[in-house]
Amino acid sequence: MQHVIIHNMSYLRLQPFLPELVSVLERFHEIELSDETKTLLFSMSSATIDRCLRKERFEHRKRLSSTKPGTLLKHQIPIQTFTPWEDEKPGFLEIDLVAHCGGSLEGQFLYTLTATDIATGWTECVAIPNKTQIGVTKGVQLIRRRLPFPLLGVDSDNGTEFINATLLRYCWEKKITFTRSRPYRKNDQDHVEQKNWSVVRHTVGYDRFESADQLAVMNRLYADLRLYINFFQPVFKLIGKEQLEGKMKKIYDIPATPYRRVLSSDLVSFLHKVRLTNLFVTANPVTFRANIDHYIARLWHLVR
Repeated sequence: MQHVIIHNMSYLRLQPFLPELVSVLERFHEIELSDETKTLLFSMSSATIDRCLRKERFEHRKRLSSTKPGTLLKHQIPIQTFTPWEDEKPGFLEIDLVAHCGGSLEGQFLYTLTATDIATGWTECVAIPNKTQIGVTKGVQLIRRRLPFPLLGVDSDNGTEFINATLLRYCWEKKITFTRSRPYRKNDQDHVEQKNWSVVRHTVGYDRFESADQLAVMNRLYADLRLYINFFQPVFKLIGKEQLEGKMKKIYDIPATPYRRVLSSDLVSFLHKVRLTNLFVTANPVTFRANIDHYIARLWHLVR
């Protein structure tokens, strides 16, 4: 199987996704497996997959952060409410900024605006030239156009890049519910914080990006990355907690891609599902991965 497709996917997420992944790769003639081989492959346990992939596991650059995502917690301070916040309904997003400052906050540098849908895990990333009111609002507008369902609400931290008249006016005009996390409670935005770490930092790292050329390359990269992760990277979803011998145990569902979670939602319209499915059947994960690697190399070349 193509190593490039699975290098950043844990074996626990990969095992239930193998039949669909193999089917997609066969459709694009990227692999050819006999029925016997597929039967053996699909019957592998997660532990066996882990042992087989141990030597092939992708190693990140040493400069990547060891910061871990926080625990699940949700408490909003409403700014304006058009639709009651509902974690199980697609369309309610946590948004955050990632600074590409290279360790120094001096001068001008680029940012990534990350948005994660709480219900499905669907994630969008947009590179913006700065964190001005206009820059952030334009990023939100682009994300809204790209989503496979209507944008119903956004939840941000308390930074002035989000809590400002420009973004507030845009949300008012589009009837988008706008809430914010509690001050100094970083875990209030655990969904998007995890994606900042697992998607943005794991892809572009911690270098300093500041030029218009780098901005253009990053957005071409994100155009492929958004489909790659949402179509072909399964995610877990917390469905409950239980007390076990004095310790809290988290219970997760069977991992599924954000794409499959959108299709399984009764709250997404048939038309939106058809449009998304038409896009999926033309999506080749090998091509996406090659394009992503190309743009990463180009980005680092511009840095050097």
